[in-house]
This record gives sequence, structure tokens and C-alpha cells, in this order.
Amino acid sequence: MHVVMRKKRRMMEQHKKGAALFREFILGGQDGLVNVLGIILGLAVATHDVKIVIIAGLAAAFAESISMGAVAFTSTRAMEDYYNSEEARERYEIKDCPRLEKSEIYDIYKQKGFKGKLLDKIVGHITSNKKRWLDIMMKEELNLTKELLSPVKSALIVLVSALVGSFIPLMPFFFMQIKSAIILSLIISAIALFITGAIEAKLTVGNFITKGMQLMLIGMLAAFVGFIVGKVFGFTG
Repeated sequence: MHVVMRKKRRMMEQHKKGAALFREFILGGQDGLVNVLGIILGLAVATHDVKIVIIAGLAAAFAESISMGAVAFTSTRAMEDYYNSEEARERYEIKDCPRLEKSEIYDIYKQKGFKGKLLDKIVGHITSNKKRWLDIMMKEELNLTKELLSPVKSALIVLVSALVGSFIPLMPFFFMQIKSAIILSLIISAIALFITGAIEAKLTVGNFITKGMQLMLIGMLAAFVGFIVGKVFGFTG
């Protein structure tokens, strides 16, 4: 029985890690795509020069990817440090004032509707194991869970995904004339954003068509802003 439960826990942990990894990949990819799409479309309209678009697009892609990777690293590290500090504080309180901490467990499960002997049995079971006790305090009292991905892994995933996403709108400019490249870039970017939104809906909640359309419209809005800026500066230049 215990072996089966351990296997189930491992499978759940692997599933959660896989979901977290995929979520980070989608986040980096969609941000890289939307940002670079707006930049290169503005430059394409303003300059009508494929070389300038490619150089600027590459610079934006690598700068954006490194920046997003750094942000992912620092934010994940900050959450990890905060969790560890709160865990150390709870561990000290369980050791130093166990009666108070036990009463907090009692109150938590009383609010969930448990009472009488069943409540006493639950509290006794939880507090009989300090690791279990600590885990419950972290989750139920503080609403904190340990980061599923390490800061380094999170940073690498976001960096790579942002780079991949950035190249999606940029690729047509390597092979086509400026006008055709603009049209194809918009088409493949719209499709990629729709697919990304649909996958995101499957991982979280919501209708995949609605989510896909929302993300696609955000990308097209970025493209429109880039187009307007390019037109304005193109005319004044």
C-alpha cells in the first residue's frame, strides 16, 4: 500500500514538474514572439530594408531572451529564498512552541468542518510526524508550495523558448522580399500565437478557442502598434 502511494506521489510530482516546465516554455515563447513581431514590423514598414530588419530582429531576439531568462532566474530564486525562510521559521516554531502550532493545525481543520474525535485523530496524525506537520503548515497556513523548477532550469527554459518564439516572425525575412515577408510573418505569427493560447488553455482553464483568439489578438495588436510607429517614422524620416 505504501509503495503504491509513493509511486502515485512520484507520478503526481513528475506531472506537476512537466506542467511547470511547459508553462515556462509557453510564457517565454509567446513573449519573445510578440515583442520581436512588433519591432521588426515597425522597422520593415519604416525602412523597407530586409538587412536592417534582420539585424534589428536578431539583436532584439537575443537581448529579449537573455533579459527574460535573467528575470525568470531572479524571480524563481526570490520565491525559493522566501519559501526557505518561511519554512525555517515554521520549523523553529514547531520545535520551540509545539502547543501553539498544534492549536493552529486544530483550527485549520476545524474550519474545514472536522470536529470531535475525528478532528483529534487528524491533528494527532499530522503532528506525529514533524515533516508532515511542517508541510501542512506551509501549505494550509501560509499557502506556500516549493518551486517545482530550479532557478537555473527556469531561466534556461525561458531563455530558449523566448529565442525560439522570437525567430518565428523573423524567419520569412531571411528568404523573401520585404512585402511578402511582412505578410507571411503576420500569418505564421498569428497561427503560432493561436496554438500557444490553445495549449495554455488546456494546461489551465478556459476554452481553447477563446484563449487562442485572445493571444492572437494581443500579438496582432503589437504588430499594429509596430506598423503605426514604422509608418510615422518612415514618413518623417
